[in-house]
Amino acid sequence: MKKIVPVVVLVAFTVLSSILVFEAGLGGLAALRSGWSLQVTLDLCISLFLVGGWIRRDARERGINPIPYLVALPFLGSIGALLYLVRRNVFSSAPAPVRRAVAA
Repeated sequence: MKKIVPVVVLVAFTVLSSILVFEAGLGGLAALRSGWSLQVTLDLCISLFLVGGWIRRDARERGINPIPYLVALPFLGSIGALLYLVRRNVFSSAPAPVRRAVAA
């Protein structure tokens, strides 16, 4: 069940995003004139930057090439992050690396 959740979210979110882009076109970006939508967009950019750092680190530990997902993030937003999760959880044959606690 845990492996299927990213796939379901990816498909549903991609369909919704595609419908919205098809209906509004890229003219929907004109909404960035309002302060609230600009704040939400900046928040998304910061979040995707942080997610990109996690993807880079996690992919290295698992032997996955992170470049396609990092390139997708600025263009596809959360869809790029969801694609990585699907790749990581569903199509990965390698087990998760074991992290050991560091004694202080």
